[in-house]
Amino acid sequence: MNPVWQTYLNDQHAVIENNRVLHFGDIAIELSDTQNKTIMTDLSHRGLIQFSGDDAKSFLQSQLSCDILEISPEIAQHGSYCTPKGRVLVSFLLWQKNQDVLMQLPANLVAATIKRLSPYILRSKVQLTDVSNAWVRIGVSGPNTLALTAEFSRSANSSDQIIDVTHTKEISILHVAHNRMELITTIENAPAVWERLNQNAKPVGTACWDWLDIQSGIPVILPETQEEFLPQMINLDAIGGVSFKKGCYPGQEIVARTQYLGKLKRRMFLVHLTTTETIKAGDALYSADMADQSCGNIVNTAPSPCGGHDALAVIQQSSADTSNIHWQSLQGPILEIKSLPYTLPA
Repeated sequence: MNPVWQTYLNDQHAVIENNRVLHFGDIAIELSDTQNKTIMTDLSHRGLIQFSGDDAKSFLQSQLSCDILEISPEIAQHGSYCTPKGRVLVSFLLWQKNQDVLMQLPANLVAATIKRLSPYILRSKVQLTDVSNAWVRIGVSGPNTLALTAEFSRSANSSDQIIDVTHTKEISILHVAHNRMELITTIENAPAVWERLNQNAKPVGTACWDWLDIQSGIPVILPETQEEFLPQMINLDAIGGVSFKKGCYPGQEIVARTQYLGKLKRRMFLVHLTTTETIKAGDALYSADMADQSCGNIVNTAPSPCGGHDALAVIQQSSADTSNIHWQSLQGPILEIKSLPYTLPA
């Protein structure tokens, strides 16, 4: 988190730990408000990598699962960077600003991702730069989002696979989901944007934004879940994060073979856990139907406004119609499968 911006947020009564805003006073009330009121939150726990240079797009096209040619200054896209075995190392949101491409991903994966991608630059004209502290990201969600952000940009729309983007001189706005916007602006301009939004939106902790991502079915790969899942297991193919028409990239052969020849045994579901114990990304799920063997794993989790936790979980599809799935052990709380976050492609 940029130190200047952190000082500003502290002055706004933010409680910050490990570059995340925990809350602005009471996370339980903030979570409740997130369900039906207009809220705003700092997104500094997400980092930014800037790809610049004449070959930036062609370089990314050869490395990532999404089709970079579909990204423009007006359209952003989800995607993933995989191992040669097709396992996801990083999931991200990608957009273009001027001639540069920006990748948003967990801040604690930025350095490792730059290090892993850099050897493949070779003679390409592309530079990778950590610009996480150069830009402030503010998330806005709720019924008044469009009206509240109208003064910053034109009206935008979002579907499962299209994320509209608007740019001005000082701000970019991504329409990440229905009634949800992400504003990216300079450190110098950020206080003015925050204060304008704060007139009609309530500041909340980042767990509230995590909960909204979970409700929208947007997976975020964390260090605990790197190399655990194929892109289709976390439903990236349903939100435009995988192209089956582009050329080669690391893991492409396995991803394509799974799509056309294999039968995917695990998919991502929206679930609820009634426990108040700590739930972590990567935690195993178990089912008696599988002889007490693991039938899945938690991808992301956040406190639920209704108590307990809501989560995205990759679960064995043969077990997904049963209620006999538990967290940690068969003596632990029952996990309730709520739904698929969105309709899967035919």
